[in-house]
Formats: sequence, structure tokens, C-alpha cells
Amino acid sequence: MFKRILIANRGEIAVRVIRACRDLGIESVAVYSEADRGALHVREADHAVLVGPPPAAESYLKTDRILEAARRTGADAVHPGYGFFSENAAFARAVEEAGLVWIGPPPEAIERMGDKVEARKLMAAAGVPVVPGSPGTLETESEVRTIAKKIGFPIMIKAAAGGGGKGLRLVESDKDLGSVVRTVSSEAKSSFGDGRFYVEKFIPNPRHIEMQVMADRQGNTVHVFERECSIQRRNQKVVEESPSPFVTPEMRARMGEVAVRAARAVRYYSAGTIEFLADADHNFYFLEMNTRIQVEHPVTEMVTGIDLVRTQIEIAAGHTLPFKQSDIRQHGWAIECRIYAEDPAAGFVPAPGRIETLRLPDGPGIRNDAGVYSGAEVPIFYDPMISKLAAWGSDRRQAIDRMRRALGEFVIAGDLRTNLSFHRWLMNHPDFLAGNFDTGFIAREFRPSAAEPDGDQARIAAMVLAAIATQRGPNHQNGAPQGPARERPSAWRTLGRIDMLRR
Repeated sequence: MFKRILIANRGEIAVRVIRACRDLGIESVAVYSEADRGALHVREADHAVLVGPPPAAESYLKTDRILEAARRTGADAVHPGYGFFSENAAFARAVEEAGLVWIGPPPEAIERMGDKVEARKLMAAAGVPVVPGSPGTLETESEVRTIAKKIGFPIMIKAAAGGGGKGLRLVESDKDLGSVVRTVSSEAKSSFGDGRFYVEKFIPNPRHIEMQVMADRQGNTVHVFERECSIQRRNQKVVEESPSPFVTPEMRARMGEVAVRAARAVRYYSAGTIEFLADADHNFYFLEMNTRIQVEHPVTEMVTGIDLVRTQIEIAAGHTLPFKQSDIRQHGWAIECRIYAEDPAAGFVPAPGRIETLRLPDGPGIRNDAGVYSGAEVPIFYDPMISKLAAWGSDRRQAIDRMRRALGEFVIAGDLRTNLSFHRWLMNHPDFLAGNFDTGFIAREFRPSAAEPDGDQARIAAMVLAAIATQRGPNHQNGAPQGPARERPSAWRTLGRIDMLRR
């Protein structure tokens, strides 16, 4: 087993990997930008190395600085988390060429599955169902029009190197084609440095279902069941659950078989995810493969008892999978809500800032993968995720009940906004409770007025903000209290509690 692992990431996923390292008796190395000097992952790691200024391109995405940090600290492996370098084949090769172990899939698999068009071809050849569309990449409006006439509108135009909901547009008729082609090509070039795109037939009201796969270097490959990922805003997931209320036992078995076949087709090892779109008739089609650990991996861990991050590390160290397909079972139900510093009432735009007060929920069935603490800053430079709140129950109803409780206990206050009100709205929506939703659910159902706090939440928020305003009174300048500590409001008061004896 490794002695020391460098985590080439930040935030909650870096903290999650640090915890897996601790479980295994491995030392951890954090890297951080100047904006993250006080970040939780820096505080939690055994070693920490500054790698550059706040912009990710000058710090977290600097290959030479990451590798130099590994050399200076004596790390023998690198875990990329998700995002940043996690699906970058060139970085994976650089890690290996530096004599370090890459905790992830082979660079060749990252390359083959990272190009969406090549991945479609490869999956079709392996017998994996794919959505009808263009056989390769396209460059002109006329090429798109030819394909559209063949498969019919509506169609999706997608960046070949896309991901994270970028470079993706729906075209409902011929009159919109020209402007959408230009938009996708431009966005693809600016986001991924690759302006190529392709076309797929649009599937109306689809479900987004993904299958977790795990494989070792010895060729053993299993699936770890499905996650429901249809609750999305701007084509990005915000709520996930396992199992899916839409997937039947027969569909689950077929999807699992196809996912394993897809992973084997690229000689995959480590953790990965095969993503599918499913239509109303339970037909499913390959969407893409994510060659990394997923944001939503906690729900799979909660229903199977398998530590996916620990297993990633063990696979990288040469161990065989500690379980067979027949050993893996789903127990109960788990739901995850991604808690972001964003404003649901303004179209979910990022709204980062300083967290003055943070109270995390707890209790039976609750897990909170957080990357912040009270007093921490959610920087403007990165993804504004605060935490991943997950709830487990013996069935879906109990998981939702526990999530409601946890969302009610969650208190975040400061000069930022969060999407907690959205999640509270969702957990009470009759269609969500019935499992009746698809990827267009938020766009159809959510209204800004639903993001306004009500009842107890409004009262608690008002008291917390009043306490903060008191702290920033005459003795507060430039964001820091100037008077003695005894003049500051107590933690009891800041958390919205009234001391009747000290009126």
C-alpha cells in the first residue's frame, strides 16, 4: 500500500479522499491556491503545498507545480478526485512518467471515452445501444441539416469534447439551426479548446440514469447498481438517488450487463460511470462514460456499503476487487442533495461569499460531505459547492423524510446565498414524491417564488442575519471585529437562540 498520496483537487472531494487515506493509514498531501489557504482540505491534510494564485489555470491546473509538490513531499501516488485533471489523459501520463501511481483508469481509456464521438462508435461496436445521430463529428450547418433530415427534429447538438452541461443545445426546428450551430461551436472552443460537435436525436422527457462500475487491473469488472440523476438545472445534476424509482428489476439487470460490457470494451480499471438516457418505454441509450469518481458516489456507498474511494486506492495499489458481482446488494434507499452557494430565485446563478454561521444536520441516516466550516470563504474562482447532503432510509419514503429533517436543520448564513430553499421545495413536490419526473422537471415546475424561505426557516435566517449585523456594528471594520471578544455575540445567539435571562 502507498505511504503518501497527493490529492490534486480541493473542496469536499479532497476532504473525502483524505478520509479514505486515513482509513488506510496513508498520509495525505493537499495542494492549494492562494484563495484556499484557509480551506478545510488544507487543514485536514497531513501536508499541504501552495501551488499558485487563485485562478485554477494558474494553480490546480498547473501540471509542473502539482508534480513538484508530489516530489517535494515524497508522495508516491496522485488521486485527482473529480473535475480539474480527473479526466485528462495527458496529466495521467505525466504522473506515471514522473514515477508516481495514477489513482484512476488507464490514460488510453480516458482518451477513448473522453471523445464523445469516438466513444459512441466504440460503444456501438461493443453492442451497447446508442442514440441515433451523426456517425462522426461535423463542422458545418449544412452537414447538420443533412443529418437532421434523416433522423428528424428535434435534435441535440453536442460538443465532441463536452461535459458538465456545456456545449449542448436543443434544436427544435430548421429555423433555429444556424444560430445554435454557431453557439455550440463557439462555446466548445472556449470551454474545451475543441470546436468539433456531433448530432443526436432528441429523446423527449428522458430519464438520466447512470451505472457505477468498478474494475481491477486483473480484469475483474462489476457494476455497483444505478443512480437516478434526472433532477438537473442547466443540464447539471443537483439531486441524485439510488436506486432509481423508474428502473425495473429487468431494466436494472440489462443496464448492469451493458455497463460492464462498455467498461471491458476499453480495458477499464478503477471507478467509472456509464451514463444512459432512458425513454418513457424503458429503452435506454449510452450517453457517455465518466472516467473518474462521481460527485454523487455517496448514495451508492450508502446503499451497498462499499467504500468506492478506498476501493479506487486499493485497485491502484494492485489489489484485486474484494467482492464479486454476486456479493453486491442494494439495501434501502439513499438521496443526495448538492448544496451550492447559488441563488435559485435568480436562475441558480453562483452567489459565493463568506460563511458566517454554519450548522450541519446530523442524526439517523444522515451523511454530510462538506468542504467548508463556519468562517470559511466560498471563493468566486471555483465551483460553489458547499456540501453534499445525503440521507438513507429503509425505503424511499423514509429517505425523503430524513432528508426533509436534515434540510430543516441545515443553517448557513453570511454574505452568500444557497439553494437550500430549492431542495426544501423539491422534497415536498408531489411529482417528486411520486417518482414522476425527468430531466426537464426543474425548468417546467420550479418558480423563483418557491425559493423564498418560509415559516421557521425565515425566522431562523432573520435571527442569524440580525446577529451578524450586530457583530458588524460600531466595533466592526473591514469585516473584522475590533473590540474585545466579550463584545461579540455569543454562539448561542448567532445560531438563532434567544437567552431570556440576558434581555
